[in-house]
Amino acid sequence: WGTLCTQPLHLEPPVTTPPSARKGISKSSDMTPELLADLENGRLEAATLTEELSINFANLARNCLPGLPADFLVQVEAIAPLGIVKRMQAMGELLATHPAAPSLADFAAQRSNLVRSWGCFIIAAWQDTPLAARLEAMRPFADDTHYGVREWAWLALRPQLAAELDEAISLLTPWASSPEEGLRRFACEALRPRGVWCAHLEPLKREPERGLPIITPLRADPSRYVQNSVANWLNDAAKSRPDWVVDVCTAWLAENPCPATQYICKRALRTLTKKKG
Repeated sequence: WGTLCTQPLHLEPPVTTPPSARKGISKSSDMTPELLADLENGRLEAATLTEELSINFANLARNCLPGLPADFLVQVEAIAPLGIVKRMQAMGELLATHPAAPSLADFAAQRSNLVRSWGCFIIAAWQDTPLAARLEAMRPFADDTHYGVREWAWLALRPQLAAELDEAISLLTPWASSPEEGLRRFACEALRPRGVWCAHLEPLKREPERGLPIITPLRADPSRYVQNSVANWLNDAAKSRPDWVVDVCTAWLAENPCPATQYICKRALRTLTKKKG
């Protein structure tokens, strides 16, 4: 793991079937033994969160990471009662410290989106590794073909980003101008003041202007995926600094009232508009 911690990774994105090609199930009661077997054998990507939550981590590890010994699988079974975020964190910690674990490149190349997501939490579990190196290692996961891997990527690293907020903003600012929409969205989503399934970033709730180096380059982003993230970032900020968000949107619209900026600002102000209504 030491080499992977210090040297940039240049990984080819895994060849996968886009999750949108299969509708997937929304209720656990609709899970069939055949579908579960395909998911736990790593033959199929999860198309919904319900499918991902149905997967037994130990079964998936046994099938996709056959080099891991039986005692490791016992440890994986022990974390099964945890909530999904805690379980992902624990899985990353177990894999990051086990001498028989595959390389990070092997995780990135897995067919299963959940196994690829474990790679995100391996990176998060690296101890004494500079934030810049962790972000560089996270790049292929942040721009993964599967939406779930992209979400786990920022969730995994958010505690480290929060702990080193100024450096995180500096390191992620170039990502906001990346040609890859996954990296642009990661830069924005990872530092949302309130976020989803994660602790709030109190400094950005108090001083959202600190995030301007990241969100300003995205103010007219052509991707709806990124636009929604920017709008949500500003909507988060509006709950504690409403006047600031109004000023930002007013300035952006005055500078360039293109459809993308109009969409972002309308969604950014939705909570304030609802209160006025």
